[in-house]
Formats: sequence, structure tokens, C-alpha cells
Amino acid sequence: MVAIKSHDAERFLARPPPHVYLYLVFGTDAGLVTERARKIVSRAVDDPKDPFQLVRIGGDELANDPARLADEANTIPLFGGRRAILIEAQGKAFVAAFEPVLGAPPRDCTIVIEAGTVKKDAPLRTLCERERNAAAIQCYPDSANDLTQLIDAAVGAEGLSIAPDAKAFLVSQLGQDRLSTRSELEKLVLYAHGADEITLDHVAAIVCDASNLIVGEVVNAAFDGGFAALDARLRHIFAGASDYHALLAAALRHALDLHRARRDADEAQGPREGTGFAGAGFKQKDAFERHLRAWTRPSLGRAIDTLAEAVASPRREPKLGPSLAARALWTIARSAQSNTAGR
Repeated sequence: MVAIKSHDAERFLARPPPHVYLYLVFGTDAGLVTERARKIVSRAVDDPKDPFQLVRIGGDELANDPARLADEANTIPLFGGRRAILIEAQGKAFVAAFEPVLGAPPRDCTIVIEAGTVKKDAPLRTLCERERNAAAIQCYPDSANDLTQLIDAAVGAEGLSIAPDAKAFLVSQLGQDRLSTRSELEKLVLYAHGADEITLDHVAAIVCDASNLIVGEVVNAAFDGGFAALDARLRHIFAGASDYHALLAAALRHALDLHRARRDADEAQGPREGTGFAGAGFKQKDAFERHLRAWTRPSLGRAIDTLAEAVASPRREPKLGPSLAARALWTIARSAQSNTAGR
């Protein structure tokens, strides 16, 4: 098979060729990868929750034991029926495991590989694009047209309509992750239950860039010294698809804005209403003014150094990024409590 482009994937998956039993589902939209992999598995077996019908294998496990794939693919389920194998691609290469499976196609078994970004010349992608019995399905963020179709389907299924300006704004706020998009749409139609039409107010109340909202809450909790709130929001943000880079950037930007405003306030011999608030955004006004009163220039300087180091460190140790980000924000929270205690 050739590569299946992301925009052609739904059409392909609606009627996949009967001879294809190996699927590589990959791309930058992790939610879409998961959704399409689930769709393939759901068509392949009667009950995906049955461990005798669906077997899950980690890529590293398969790399250490390549023969396991052929064994699993040719195993007859205890109660008969079809079987599927779901492989989560990880660090180690496991292409060798497919040679016996492709050489002797299994009976009534579908193999699905979930992966992130895969280079065009990567052996796994090359194999699935070349083999007749395989398909490589790309999963990239939804286009505006894709999002419009998803919105219309979600809204129509509940017997609702949506105002043009609300739909346009909704399209601008969604699209980086398919599962996140579906979750936001589910919340929206639930919130609008009882209304004939979803309006811009509905969208702003429920969606309105939820990822930016939670990032702002994390930053505020850190600079307030709110340990419980910070812990809860960090767990939430790291459990989802949020990017710790954006979180650190927002915290550093907030610290720099505060430092600049604190300097201006000190030079004016006392904080003034709205001082230095231009870069903070209207909804952040109360928090910004609160932090401006609580933090001194020296303490803000130390916070800036802490956050700048946290921004730079993951470049040297990427896997430690979330932990380093959390540690930096906990340090900020402890400083905030010290500021309060010292007053």
C-alpha cells in the first residue's frame, strides 16, 4: 500500500481493503492516532475489552522478543472468533518482528501499531508503505474544514444548531488534538442542553481556549503560594496533552511583567492601580495586582532566574522536562509564602 494521507484516512477506514491486516497509525495528533487505532480494532474484533480478543504489546517488549508477534498473531482465541494485536511504538526498533508475519499472513488477526511522529525513511514506515498487506495512516491536526464537520456532527446529533459566529470562534479554538476536540464538543452540547441554538456566549463559557485557562490557573497558584491548588492543577495539566514549555513560558512572562511593574511602582514610591498591567490580560487583572503587592523586586529577580533555568534545562535533559517545570513552580510557591510571612 501507499501512505494514506490524513485527509483520506476516514474514507479509507470506512472500507479498508480486505487483504490489509497490518496498520501503522502515526502522526503529531496523538488523539487522532488513538481514535483511528480504536476504530480499526473495533472493526477487527467483537469485543475490544476481551483480553482473549485484543492483545496489547509494548514496542520495547516486542524488540526484546520479536518472535512473540508471530506467536500471538497465530494464536487461536479460546472461544474462537477474530483477534487483534495493538502495539504501542516506543524507543526500540521492532521491525524484525514483522518478517515472519508478513511471510505467512495470520488468519483472522489484525495488527495495529500506534506511533507518534515517524520519519519518512524510518524502517517501520517504509515497511508499511511498501507491503501489499499493510497500510501507513497519517494523523495530523484537523483542518478548519475537518473541525467544521466535527462540530456539525456533534451539534446535529443533539438536535441543536450553532450560530455562524460561534462556529467560527469554535474552529479557532480547537484542532490540536482530536480527543481533546471531542471532549470540548461534548461539554459544549451538554452545557447548551435546552437551547435551540449554540451561541458565542455558550462557546466562550465552556471552551474559550481551555488550555490557556488552565496554564493561567497554574501560574496564579504558584505566585499566590497556593500549594493545594498548584498540586491539583499540575496533576491535571500533566495528565493531558498540555505542553510544559508553554507553562514555563507563561510563568516566566508573568514574572518579567511583574518585575517591570514592580520597578515602575518602586520608582513612583508605591504601587498604583493598574501599574504595568498592559501585558497581563483583562481576566488576570486581580491576580496581577495581588502579585504586584506581594512580591518584591529581589524576590521576582530570583523567580526569573529559577524559571529561566527551568526553561533551559530540558534542552539538555528532555525527559526530565515536566519534573523540572514542576520543581520550578513549587519553588515559586514557596517564595510566595515566604513573601507573605515576611510582611
